Amino acid sequence: MKAALVAIGIPVFALLCGSVLLFAKGKNIWSFLQVFGAGCLVIVVLTHIREALGMFAWMHWGLKSSAGHYLDFWSCVFGLTLFSGGYLFHALMKR
Repeated sequence: MKAALVAIGIPVFALLCGSVLLFAKGKNIWSFLQVFGAGCLVIVVLTHIREALGMFAWMHWGLKSSAGHYLDFWSCVFGLTLFSGGYLFHALMKR
């Protein structure tokens, strides 16, 4: 399981680094949305790593209606939505 988290974590951190470089190159709302979305996806990866390692047990990782569940869920929703939207509109505005 830990190998799977690393395999997912590396591309997500690469997305974050690429988004930060894009934002540094040309600061606009679309590149900011990509950075923010990639940051949310990093939070998803970190919550799964913490769940696998048993850190912050008081957040009750993986249980429905727990703080850890909602942090993971909403970070995933915002991350996928904001990164995809920022990427799409950045590509459309570049043309």
